[in-house]
Order: sequence, then structure tokens, then C-alpha cells
Amino acid sequence: MNRRNIIKSLLAAAFLASSFSLPALASVEVAGVKFDDTINVAGKELKLNGAGLRTKVFFKVYAAGLYLTEKKNTVPDVLALQGPRRVAITMLREVSSEDFGKAFMDGLKANTDNSERTKILPQTMKFGEVFAQIQALKKGDQMLLDWTPGEGTQCYLNGKKIGELMPDVAFYNAVLRIWLGDKPVDSSLKPALLGEK
Repeated sequence: MNRRNIIKSLLAAAFLASSFSLPALASVEVAGVKFDDTINVAGKELKLNGAGLRTKVFFKVYAAGLYLTEKKNTVPDVLALQGPRRVAITMLREVSSEDFGKAFMDGLKANTDNSERTKILPQTMKFGEVFAQIQALKKGDQMLLDWTPGEGTQCYLNGKKIGELMPDVAFYNAVLRIWLGDKPVDSSLKPALLGEK
């Protein structure tokens, strides 16, 4: 083997080795918003279960992604899953905090019964205070709703904590049912978050 062929072989081997060692940075794109395939919450790796678009009439309101410790495609499985969870929302238009809060409360009411709403009322009121802290959600704003076992639900806006921790998993599951319940806020977003093609 001459020197030129040896160099070619070494370069090919180096290229192959580097292509295997580079991590795949996969992501899903929804209306120009990228959702990473995996993220880290509370020291655990979460996988993107699904992502989709919330529309109202003809308007794109936000892109949402659901992250879980393992992929699940039924609502009972999602709600029963142990470990941290995240809903990531990126706004695609400006919405007043009053309108966003009202939509949140309407979704909660439509997908929980009276006894459950009574049980989570203190946390729901605390969550309502989150919307009182901000005038509007602007295009490009990112809201994260994280569930961490042993701690609770924490809301973040553009990376900054807003509101208090809400400790009951029943509250987080009630929030998830806004999108995943029997009367979801957007009938096309529900299957997208459940990872249905």
C-alpha cells in the first residue's frame, strides 16, 4: 500500500470514528419552534413525547411539547407516570395574561369534576396569581410547567421562576388534562402531544 492510500485509509477511518462519536442532536419543529428530542429536568433525562400547535379560529396561538421519562400514548399512562414531567409552550402571538388565564381556567373546568376542582382550589388560586404577575405573553415567550416529584409544579417564563411551588400531583394532572382531557382545548393538539403520527 503506497503512502497516499495509507493517508486516505486513515482519513476514512477518522471520519467514520468521528461520525459514530458525535451525539445526534435531534429535534422536532412546530411552526418554526424547535423542541429538543431530550431535555433534563430535576437531574433526569426526559424524552419528547409529542409536540403540536394550538390554534384558535385561524390563528396560531402557541406551540406546545410534552416531555416524559418514557414515551406514552394514552392519557391514563401519561397521568400515572412517575418521575418529572414538563410541558413547554412557546407563544406564536401576543395574548393578554387575562385571556391566557381565562383559557386555562376554562380548560381546567371542562376536564375536572367539582370534587377534584375543590381539592386543588388552593393551588389553582396560586396558579392564577402567576397570570396576575405578567401583563401579557408576547410572541416568542416560553412558558415551562415542570412537575418534580417530592417538590411540586413550578412555572417558568423565559427561564425565570414565576409563582410558588404547587405540591400536589393532582394539580399537575388536572393541568395536563387541559390538553389531554376528554374536552381538550384543541382537538388536534391532544393526539400530537400523545405522539400520534
